[in-house]
Amino acid sequence: MPDVSRERQLDTPAPSPLGNRALGAYTTLRLGGPAGTLTVATETDEAVTTVRKAAAEGRPVLVLAGGSNVVIGDAGFPGEVLLLRTRGIHVVDARAESVVVRVAAGEAWDDFVEYAVSNGWSGVECLSGIPGSAGATPIQNVGAYGQEVAHTIVAVHAYDREHDTIRAMPPAECDFAYRSSVFKHNDRFLVTHVDFRLAVTGDSAPIRYAELARNLGVEAGDRVPLRQARDTVLKLRAGKGMVLDPDDKDTWSVGSFFTNPVVSAERWASLRLDAPHWPGDDGAVKIPAAWLIEHAGFPKGFAGNGVAISSKHTLALTNRGGGRADDLLALARTIRDGVRDRFGIELHPEPVLINCAL
Repeated sequence: MPDVSRERQLDTPAPSPLGNRALGAYTTLRLGGPAGTLTVATETDEAVTTVRKAAAEGRPVLVLAGGSNVVIGDAGFPGEVLLLRTRGIHVVDARAESVVVRVAAGEAWDDFVEYAVSNGWSGVECLSGIPGSAGATPIQNVGAYGQEVAHTIVAVHAYDREHDTIRAMPPAECDFAYRSSVFKHNDRFLVTHVDFRLAVTGDSAPIRYAELARNLGVEAGDRVPLRQARDTVLKLRAGKGMVLDPDDKDTWSVGSFFTNPVVSAERWASLRLDAPHWPGDDGAVKIPAAWLIEHAGFPKGFAGNGVAISSKHTLALTNRGGGRADDLLALARTIRDGVRDRFGIELHPEPVLINCAL
């Protein structure tokens, strides 16, 4: 069996010209004002101690790892900002057909996906190229190309500030939903590790997403080699500006800014839209937010003050350099209001908004 445990350290990000408390240095948007205080934790105990101490002193805490799904206001965050830099990937249960892998919350998500594919573990390969940390994935119930982390998570280990203890939470306690969980918009829990059950096989999980199936040259439900699935997903994401590249401002974003709205079957019928759509739970219908944005008059490249819709993907709002968080939020409001006026559908932001609002 290959080596299936790893510990490593990641250098702290370089500070911005405003000093290392400027939070734009730690987010993929490269926007955000200063922290009140900033602590880097490379061990779980350090992270828990920082959160416990701040709580005892009555100071609010913001946890940042990859900083890929957060918009921080220009005023910054006046409390304690914890930069989570814990690392580690370990197999905690190995069987002939599956493994349970425990991943530290600060581990870079795509590094873990690559590690899984290299070891012949199937279940997260279609989530390749997503920025951010492993610990953030259950918070958002990260998903793409027909996979969600909820499909493979068997436990989320979290420090419970209310009871001052670390506990393992099974999926039933996580309240996973579309791009949501009990951890989102809830500062009670600090995620420390996540356990994933992955299949031991050289093939991908069944391909569920039509665009991915087309690019793989297979039918929906077919399987392909893990490496082929990962490479194809990375190529698709890169073409949409969804793989981080410091030289490409189309990637200076939080990925998809708005979630795809879900409407009832009756509401969908009344809209009479010639739009792509997918079935949801209980007969509901999911409508692509990108289609609504484009047909409301906001094409790729639509620009504001130092910010713009990505030239590659309508759902990504990007920092073009020189913009502020307020400028990005103003652009988001313009788009949200335009879609509401045109279709009567309210778009909701996917990232967490810190000290700012739409």
